[in-house]
Amino acid sequence: MFNHIKSSALFKLLSLAILLAATPVMAEQAALSNAALPKRVQAVYEVTKNGQPFAKVHEQFSVSGTAYKVESVTKGIGVYALFGERVLTSSGEITAQGLKPSHFELRQGDNPKKAVQADFDWAKQNLRMTVKGKLKEASLAAGTQDLASFAYQFMYLPKPLKADIAVTLTTGKKLNQYQYRISTEPEVISSAGVQYKTQHLSPPVQDTQETKELWLAADYHYVPVKILMVDDNGQKLEQTLTELHIE
Repeated sequence: MFNHIKSSALFKLLSLAILLAATPVMAEQAALSNAALPKRVQAVYEVTKNGQPFAKVHEQFSVSGTAYKVESVTKGIGVYALFGERVLTSSGEITAQGLKPSHFELRQGDNPKKAVQADFDWAKQNLRMTVKGKLKEASLAAGTQDLASFAYQFMYLPKPLKADIAVTLTTGKKLNQYQYRISTEPEVISSAGVQYKTQHLSPPVQDTQETKELWLAADYHYVPVKILMVDDNGQKLEQTLTELHIE
């Protein structure tokens, strides 16, 4: 079987880029639950663009003490390989509310003009984004995630997930806000010989603007099984899980 899954973590709980207020008791319970969550997640995804093979993504999420790190490497297929590897990295700490990024970087091949980074100054509630050497600042809201961390924040959200979720996400160039509705009925997705029971997060209103939908594996710590992205030009990218290792 192409998809090999092994899990040494026995419990699931946890958030993306999501704001959830917690009472002191809830915070204490979340901190205890975090200890039972995975210390390492390795995932491989296949990506299509408008239905055609586009890229393969290798991701690793790791925890050391109260610190986390995410690395996501995308390698194009065919002519898309000429653009070079797209590498996303995120680092920060784990709190009772989940992942709290401190630094994010995006690199595309050897082209420095396509490199971006974001630094999270939580004390001053300030987000500093550097694009092509130019600094851009924005107000930093609690729960804000980046492109690399958001997929693993769902592990830290209280379960079951609420019916509506608001997500604040930085791409390193700007801040985006997403509203999601969570389907009450699980959806089963078959991929690489494995069936995943998922929860579907979709925008409440579909329009021509950029959208993002997610299907989270309910039995595997809510790791994304599928992510569907549509940009402002209508280009459709679909990312599907093909391999998962959890420790």
